[in-house]
Amino acid sequence: QVHVVESGGGLVQAGGFLKLSCALAGGTASMYAKRWYRQAPGKQREFVASIRSGGDTNYQGSVEGRFDISWDDADSTLYLAMNDLKPEDTAVYYCNFVELCGNFQDIWGQGTQVTVSP
Repeated sequence: QVHVVESGGGLVQAGGFLKLSCALAGGTASMYAKRWYRQAPGKQREFVASIRSGGDTNYQGSVEGRFDISWDDADSTLYLAMNDLKPEDTAVYYCNFVELCGNFQDIWGQGTQVTVSP
C-alpha cells in the first residue's frame, strides 16, 4: 500500500523560513510525478511547485525565487523549502504524487498547516 506522510508545518513570522517534508512509502519514486499544492481558507487548492525526475522544477509565480522543491532518493522524501515567507503564503500545504503509468493513482498527503504572521 503506497502512502505518504507530511510534516514540517508551523507558525512563523514574515520573512521566516520553514521546510516541509513528505515521505513516500511503498512506491517507486521514479514512477510518480511529484508536486506541492496549497489551499487557503475559502479558496481553491492551487499549484505551488513540481519537480521532474531529471531535476527540472516549476513554480507558481508568487513563490518563484523564494521556494525550493527537491527530492532526496536516500530517504524517499519530497521537500519544500520556503524562504522569505509572507502572510499570503498562509495555507494548508499538500504533497502530491501521481503515477505516470499503470493505474495512474493519485496520492495526497494529509496536509500540514503553514501560518505566517505579519
